[in-house]
Amino acid sequence: MITDFIGEVQIYGPGFLLAAWTVFWLTILTIVVSWVCGLLAALGHRSKVKAVRMVAAFYIWFIRGTPTLIQVFIIYFGLPQFGVRLSPFTAGVLSLGINSGAYVAEIIRGGLTAIPRGQTESSLALGFSPAETMRSIILPQVFRIILPSITNEAISTLKNTSLLSTITVVELTLYAQTLIAATFRPFEFYIAVAVIYLVLTTFLTQLAAWLERRYALQS
Repeated sequence: MITDFIGEVQIYGPGFLLAAWTVFWLTILTIVVSWVCGLLAALGHRSKVKAVRMVAAFYIWFIRGTPTLIQVFIIYFGLPQFGVRLSPFTAGVLSLGINSGAYVAEIIRGGLTAIPRGQTESSLALGFSPAETMRSIILPQVFRIILPSITNEAISTLKNTSLLSTITVVELTLYAQTLIAATFRPFEFYIAVAVIYLVLTTFLTQLAAWLERRYALQS
């Protein structure tokens, strides 16, 4: 029994590791895109320019109100109709990043509202520019406030990478499906995928806990 298990790990393990590595990079790049989109949307929602506020509000409303899978299909299958062709990997990062960005925007907006307006007014009175105030004073405090929520969103993003199997990104789910088609053993391979995702999400959770402890010591 143990010998059979070791043999199967040797046969299928490298493929699972490669697929997990793909999931890792999908997640990292998607998180970067989502934070950029989320920050821009959150700041746009607070803009004094009405058109900017409307664009930010529409983005958040549309993305949060439509299924993630449909958004993936729009990016991958829909954009080529207008001459924009993206690789499955790029389309996956972009679609998941834009999707997660709407939720990150709401998280950041909640963090911004928790900061007293007096801090902004005081920093401006001391000669800081609005951009310097946001970068040096407001955003570091917001990050501490939103860290648990942003971690949960990152974990959701990691799990959403499984949706990209529908556009032929060879991540954990699609790799498992190819093995199942060849061996007719869905239980073992889907359990393996679940365990790998559990390891990855646990890593993110522990990283967030370490960051929380670090910022708590600096407070």
